[in-house]
Amino acid sequence: MNRETRIGIALVAGLGALVFGLLVLTAIFGTPKTEQLEVSTVLSSDTPPAERSGNRELKIIGWYAEIKGGCQGDSGGADASIAWLQAECPVRALLPTQPSEKVTQAELLRDGLRLGAPNGEPFPPRAHPDGPNLQGDQLIYEGHSDDATAAGCVAERQDRCRNTFVVSDYINILGR
Repeated sequence: MNRETRIGIALVAGLGALVFGLLVLTAIFGTPKTEQLEVSTVLSSDTPPAERSGNRELKIIGWYAEIKGGCQGDSGGADASIAWLQAECPVRALLPTQPSEKVTQAELLRDGLRLGAPNGEPFPPRAHPDGPNLQGDQLIYEGHSDDATAAGCVAERQDRCRNTFVVSDYINILGR
């Protein structure tokens, strides 16, 4: 057996030992899991989301609603780096129950968990061309509260900005 063959065998054996070690460590300590909550649990707590979970990644299950047309309020100001978080319109919220097709902005703000995303992309497409954007199934949103961008919100909106659930992705609970 030549020198190159011995080195090759040693490398393959070393790689195998590394993979085996990683499998053993994963079996012992497990993989980190993202906490999954019902939106009703988040909303029923006396502790605001930013204080309850900080900026830890969560999965929250609920019914999505968005009001764009007819929304009352501003679009977050001129600074695009924080406008997406402090804007009053559009309103995107996750609710504990399916809202009616006549849901209002006030109802979403009162009964829902406000959602935001820096790029505005991780939200469902419109189901109908006008009226509120409602989805027929529950969705699971992944993201966090207490986003670092909240520090740039105007003083009177900082708490709302901190407690907005910043969405990174969503899936349909039924897998559609």
